[in-house]
Amino acid sequence: MKLFEYEAKNLLTNHGIPTPKGELATTPTQAQKAAEKLKPPYAIKAQVLVAGRGKAGGILFANSTEEAKKAAEKILNMQIKGIPVKSVWIEEKINIKKELYFGITTDRFSQSYVAVASASGGMDIEEVAEKHPEKIVKTTINPLYGLHPFQARQIARKIGYSSNQLSELGRIFEKLYTLGMQYDSELIEMNPIVETADGNFMAADARIIIDDNSLFRHQEYKKRLLEGNSELSQQELEAMKSGLAYVKLNGNIGVVGNGAGLVMATLDTIQYYGGKPANFLDVGGGAASETIAAALKIVLSDPDVKTLFINILGGITRCDEVAHGILEAKAKVGIAKPIVIRLVGTNEQEGKRILTEAGIHVLESMEEAAQKAVQTSKQGGN
Repeated sequence: MKLFEYEAKNLLTNHGIPTPKGELATTPTQAQKAAEKLKPPYAIKAQVLVAGRGKAGGILFANSTEEAKKAAEKILNMQIKGIPVKSVWIEEKINIKKELYFGITTDRFSQSYVAVASASGGMDIEEVAEKHPEKIVKTTINPLYGLHPFQARQIARKIGYSSNQLSELGRIFEKLYTLGMQYDSELIEMNPIVETADGNFMAADARIIIDDNSLFRHQEYKKRLLEGNSELSQQELEAMKSGLAYVKLNGNIGVVGNGAGLVMATLDTIQYYGGKPANFLDVGGGAASETIAAALKIVLSDPDVKTLFINILGGITRCDEVAHGILEAKAKVGIAKPIVIRLVGTNEQEGKRILTEAGIHVLESMEEAAQKAVQTSKQGGN
């Protein structure tokens, strides 16, 4: 889950990391009132969960409260990469001497966290790493011991600092690591963290991505996510509410299966036979008929889906429950698109009987079912 800039900065401030003083506004009038509490000049920033807002005109500057109001009005009427701007963050503009980068993310190869720093901040760190790899400082962090103070100071030294500035910057790095671990961050970064004209440091921008699997520990953000104020699509949001694992893909064959391994194998088989899956959806083990019906509703709500492929290997999940779920979905939401069903395992014969009596054909071979789904999708779903 991605946090908005204002959410990330509030967390940084609460953990003792200097950030510009600012306030959130959802209307131009609120923006003007917020600016009245701050010192000019101001930076007015669109709060969206996509990168590239600066290049899209989502960051403007103002010298007066009236200018701040006009800038907020302009930004609030924008869409950035197709996403409407619903709020802006008004903050005091920083007198910047130098822009730096510091972030912490996971390194799956070394199975540890890694701190990434650079004396070149304010731009895409991937671009810096590609064009100027010598400007990137990477430090592996042992997850058992965390980021040691000496490591933080070493990082500050490697990007050009010494003496009191080295100590100050090192402490900020330590605090960011502590915050990232407390909030189960997959990524936490300050880009840029800036050296100000008076020689101090401040996080001019912040980005935090929380591991979705940890949201039960962060209910305030889960609530915001479930209310729809997020980067999730409607299908992803409904899947989360129903406790289903769903990922949107770019094909036209909707996939519903039980067990992540089986669903992955289904996607591979579809592609092997020349098709393109439209999604990954795992109903999990022991799925009841209501869960199956919810899964089908989510997949069928995607306009890209031309054919539906249901692949169930009944272990904990009972085939008769799946059959009842299919019929329930058909009765409630209507299934006008072709369905290909492979159903084997626990209560298989009963499941087949239920579907066969309803006029729905069931297959046993995953390969045969995948071929049929691909063929149907290429015929335009007919």
